[in-house]
Amino acid sequence: MLVKPSNPLQQTFFTTFEEQLRHQHPLYRLAHTIDWSVFEKAFTPLYCSDNGAPAKPIRRMVGLLLLKHIRNLSDERVVEQWEENLYYQYFCGERYAAQGTPCDASELVHFRRRIGKAGMELIFRESVHINGKDSTEPTVCVDTTVQEKNITFPTDDKLYKKIIAKCVAIARQEHVELRQSYTRTMRKLRYQQRFRRRKTHQSLARKADRKIKTIAGRLVRELERKLPADALARHSVSLQLFQRVLAQHRHDKNKIYSLHEPHVACIAKGKAHKQYEFGNKVSVMLTKNSGVIVGALSVESNAYDGHTLAPALEQYQRLHQREVQQAIVDLGYRGMDTIGRTEIITPKKKGQTGYEKTQLRHAHRRRSAIEANISHLKNYYRLGRNFYRAIAGDATNLLLAASAYNCKRMMNQWKEEAKNIVVFIFSSLQKFFDPILANPLAKLAF
Repeated sequence: MLVKPSNPLQQTFFTTFEEQLRHQHPLYRLAHTIDWSVFEKAFTPLYCSDNGAPAKPIRRMVGLLLLKHIRNLSDERVVEQWEENLYYQYFCGERYAAQGTPCDASELVHFRRRIGKAGMELIFRESVHINGKDSTEPTVCVDTTVQEKNITFPTDDKLYKKIIAKCVAIARQEHVELRQSYTRTMRKLRYQQRFRRRKTHQSLARKADRKIKTIAGRLVRELERKLPADALARHSVSLQLFQRVLAQHRHDKNKIYSLHEPHVACIAKGKAHKQYEFGNKVSVMLTKNSGVIVGALSVESNAYDGHTLAPALEQYQRLHQREVQQAIVDLGYRGMDTIGRTEIITPKKKGQTGYEKTQLRHAHRRRSAIEANISHLKNYYRLGRNFYRAIAGDATNLLLAASAYNCKRMMNQWKEEAKNIVVFIFSSLQKFFDPILANPLAKLAF
C-alpha cells in the first residue's frame, strides 16, 4: 500500500529546510539533478495492495540505496547516519529535519527484491543521464573483472564440516533421532587436523580428513532413509546439494564452493598475487575520454571475455537507445572484429602503418585507464566484496556500484568547479593588489 501524499509546502515555523543547507554542497546539487519522478512512475505499480502498513516513500528508499554505495556503508550504517546527516535527509526527499530512523535496515533488502534487476537498471540509467553530454561518446572502453562473493576460502574439509552441522540441524528440526550426532567425534578429529604440517602428524591428519567425509556421507544417507515424505520434499534441494559436494573431485568442472552460494565460480584472471577469485565475472563499459560508466553487465557463467562483449553491447543499446560505434578492448577479446555495427579495436592489429598505427597506440593507452576505474569501483563503491545473495544479488551490487560511481563523478566535478571559482577570485585580487603594494607610498598608506 502506498503512503498518503503529504503537503510539501508545510515548513518549520522560523525558516525552511532548504535555507538551512549550503546550496553548493554536492549532495544538495545531486538531489536537484536526479529526475526522481522516473522512479515514482516506475515503482508505484509495484505497490498494488491496499493491506498492511503504508510503504516508505520511494524516493527515500532509492536515495538510501545510492547513499549506501556512494559512502561505502552497510545497510545498518546508512540508516543510522541518515538521522545524523541533514544532507542525507534532504537528498532522500525530506522537506524538514526528521527525527528517528528512516526505515529498518531489513526494509532495504525487501525494496531491492521488490524492484528487481529492472529497477536497478533504471537507477543506473538515470545515473548515466545526469552526466549529460559526457555519457554520449560514440567510443567506449570495455573490460571484465571478477566480483568476489562474500564467502570463506573454499576447501573440501570446510564443506564437509558444514554438511555435518546442517544434517544435525535438519534432524533436530524434523525430530528425527540419529544413530549418532558425532559431536565428540568431530571435536577429536578437528584436534587431529591441527598439526598436519608436522611430519609425525601428517598421516593422522589425512586419516581425519577421510573420516570427516565418511561421517558427512553417512548422515546424508541416514536422513534420506528416516525423513518422512513431506519433510524429505522440503529438504530435497539441500540433500541433493550435499550429495553433489560429496561426489565432486579435485579437478571436476562446475564444482560447488559454497553451500549458501552454490552458483559461485572459480575464476582465474592471471593475477600474480591472487591466482583464483571466487565470485562471478562482470563486464564494465566506460566512455573513452570522459570516463562515465555506461554499461555494467553481470555474467552468470565463467565465459570467455569475447563472449561477454555482445551481451554488454546489447545492454548498452537497450538502456540508452543508441549503438556504440567503436569498442576498445584488450587481447582477452582477440578474434573479434565487428559486432553488428560496432567496430571492435584490439591491440596488434595487422595491416596498419603510420598514422593509423599511432592512433591505435593512443587508443589503447587510453583504454588502460579502465583498470583504475575498476579499482575505484572495488575499493570505494562496494564492488570488491558482494554481500548480496544469489545470482540476483550479483547484478544488484554491480549496478548500484556503477550508479554510485557516476553520481560521485558529478559530485567531484562540482567540488572542482567551486574550488576553481575560489582560486580565480583570489588570483584576481592578487593581480589587483600586487601593483599597488609594489609602490612604497602605497605600502605606507596601508
